[in-house]
Amino acid sequence: MPTPDDVRPPREPRKPLGLATRRRAYLVMMGACVLLIVLAWTLIWRYSITAAVVMSAVALCVPPFAAIVANAGPANRQ
Repeated sequence: MPTPDDVRPPREPRKPLGLATRRRAYLVMMGACVLLIVLAWTLIWRYSITAAVVMSAVALCVPPFAAIVANAGPANRQ
């Protein structure tokens, strides 16, 4: 049984990510998506069609997550 000294105080909620951080994460994720598609369709398919299809499927799943990350903060009021 923990003693009162072992119990940690509750953490404060995290602050939302800033606009610049969200924008950078979005660009990195979308850049990875484009890179996966380009590599799969130009290089990888020559060695393994299965690997190219898997890379394309992964690239297909990236944009929704990038949009979620980009919109995960307060609205940008300009």
